[in-house]
Amino acid sequence: MVGSFAPSSLQEALDLRRNPELIPYAGGTDLMVEAKEGAKYLFLRGIPEMKRITEDDEFIRFGAACTFTEVIENRLTPAILKEACLSIAAPAIRNAGTLGGNIGNCSPKADSALIFMVTDSKLRLTSAEGERILPIKDFYKGRNKTSLAPDELIIEILMPKHGIGNYYYKKVGARNALAISRVSFSGIIEFEEIESEHLNEGLSPAPNGIKKHLVIKNIATAFGAVSDVIIRMPEIDGMLIGKTIAQVKEIKEAYINAWSEAIVPIRGRVSELYRKDVCMNLLRDFLVNNGIF
Repeated sequence: MVGSFAPSSLQEALDLRRNPELIPYAGGTDLMVEAKEGAKYLFLRGIPEMKRITEDDEFIRFGAACTFTEVIENRLTPAILKEACLSIAAPAIRNAGTLGGNIGNCSPKADSALIFMVTDSKLRLTSAEGERILPIKDFYKGRNKTSLAPDELIIEILMPKHGIGNYYYKKVGARNALAISRVSFSGIIEFEEIESEHLNEGLSPAPNGIKKHLVIKNIATAFGAVSDVIIRMPEIDGMLIGKTIAQVKEIKEAYINAWSEAIVPIRGRVSELYRKDVCMNLLRDFLVNNGIF
């Protein structure tokens, strides 16, 4: 493409990114349907720093130019992300489409972005002037609006390694993997066992009379393809954190009602009422599967 560039190093890409006319892309799947005549593109697929999948003590670090297929096949990829990536389109699209593109196109239907949202992942955003780490929840500012500065690139996604093994993921569409989501939902929940003399509802009494109790250490939920952005409200999920299963059952209706008020679907291919009903059904199923409802 005339006027387009394919840098081979991150520094070269960041220097080119100073030009606001250059549109960054990696897989180019969106260009198949909406390439702009006369547009100039910054092709990022060949940058080694953006193709790596590594880990440290806290995060799995996904290069933004990693394709969905590369993510699926990598041993470091958690099951929750692997399952979501397997639901994306057909193999040809998964071989080309990238994590950074899925996040950067700002679609509330983005399958991998839903998982990064529910796991409270972070984005490494870099420019020629420096870099910053931003929670993905703060990246989205509304319909087709992000916090990405004109000279920045999404370089990595930092996904927490711990506390995400017990997950729930559902994508509702017309034709499974070939469909764009009509509604998508993911939830994670982490329990811990504590000992206390003050709680009545215990799992089992210890020999010394102290009871063991199962407590929700963390819970997170996210809804996709419902509003202008993926819906993630930690303040609502926080209602259940630190409570035993018995305590949660006492307030579960208040929790459900809080989500019902928060979810205001936008008009789309299906009705707002349909989207709302599906959201609430998926939320209830998530709770049922974890012994709460």
